[in-house]
Amino acid sequence: MIFNSSVFFILFLAGTVFDFVLNQFLEASDFFFRKKHGKQIPERLKDFLNAQELEKNCAYEDAKYFVWIPSNILNFILKLALVLSGFYVFLYENFYNFTENVFATVILFSIVSGIPSFIVNLPFSLYREFRIEKKFGFSNMNLKMWILDFAKSTVLSAVIAIPILCAAVALIVCFNKIWWLLFAIVYLAFSLGISYIYPVLIAPIFNKFSPLEEGEIKERIEKLFAKTGFKTSGIFTMDASRRSNHSNAYFTGFGKNKRIVLYDTLIKQLEPSEIEAVLGHELGHCKKHHIAKRMIVMIPLVFVSLLAASLIAKLPPLYSAFGYEPLETIAPYIQPLGLLFIGLVFEGYGNIVSLVSNFFSRKDEFQADAYSKEMCGTSQQLISALIKLNKENLSELEPPKIYSMFNYSHPPLMERIKALES
Repeated sequence: MIFNSSVFFILFLAGTVFDFVLNQFLEASDFFFRKKHGKQIPERLKDFLNAQELEKNCAYEDAKYFVWIPSNILNFILKLALVLSGFYVFLYENFYNFTENVFATVILFSIVSGIPSFIVNLPFSLYREFRIEKKFGFSNMNLKMWILDFAKSTVLSAVIAIPILCAAVALIVCFNKIWWLLFAIVYLAFSLGISYIYPVLIAPIFNKFSPLEEGEIKERIEKLFAKTGFKTSGIFTMDASRRSNHSNAYFTGFGKNKRIVLYDTLIKQLEPSEIEAVLGHELGHCKKHHIAKRMIVMIPLVFVSLLAASLIAKLPPLYSAFGYEPLETIAPYIQPLGLLFIGLVFEGYGNIVSLVSNFFSRKDEFQADAYSKEMCGTSQQLISALIKLNKENLSELEPPKIYSMFNYSHPPLMERIKALES
């Protein structure tokens, strides 16, 4: 059993406990706030909502919360148990001794090390899908469809992950001093390639996409695009209702594969003018260059993060912190394990990153809302659409401020309405 005073172990333990306590506090704050205020209809929404609908909202959020509590506790215990027992070191050493090949070791380790988490989370995932989502009228899945989706996702993940893992290992072994620089280039190019092919090769594996039929919706969208100078390879509807009654719309891909996707559930729930306003919002992200600005920030971060990881992965105290035999130098074939340890050390501080990321994301959402208002000449259609989508998806109207700061990349409904009407 591991227990030492290494700075890396202390950072891991502090981060893991911090993450657990913070999330328990945030979810409990949201729950008690909902108990006190969740059934109060804001003055602005009295013409759109009634007490029964808000009661259903609260029941849905409560059901998810009561499943989240044991799931979060078990994952916390599992994480500590796997590290303190030396599970990861045991796996990596035995796979390497058996295969004597670093590529095979990393692939086998990546698969097997994820099995305990999968086993713990499987019953909660099934309960959420087939109990909660069905009870509240969202899930249209059956067990056969769920298993098929899981199989597709697993194969797809392997097809995507194995080449990138092998590339990382090859660069660490062959170019140990500059692997971080080369891998950053490979990773960014690979991510760009995946984004390009996603709409035409990956997304159709799970859903059927059909060109939007002629009619008022298409006419409005095309006029909006002409007005803003936006070009796309097509407007498509997705058979989202095959699995769920949740609704959404999104832009995907780039270049020749750039397209707009509307859930069929969205088309059923909103009026043509409201769909136009929603797409005006999505256009706002493009016209305000939010994606480009995010990439300008993210690309340097990838290089800096990998440089830091390459330096830390060569430090013997990182390995001794997790039970690896103390070494004077860290051979390249061991360093992939070091990258896992680095992830474990800093994973618990992810909420701090989310806090900053969500702040800027919400600013972008307000700008996109304002753009939609400008293009449509009024905010009423977007407000109406947001209220309907919030209502159909049983989302909270006004969660506590601290909860939304950590958990909402989009502003809550009432904040968006106030901003649009200001």
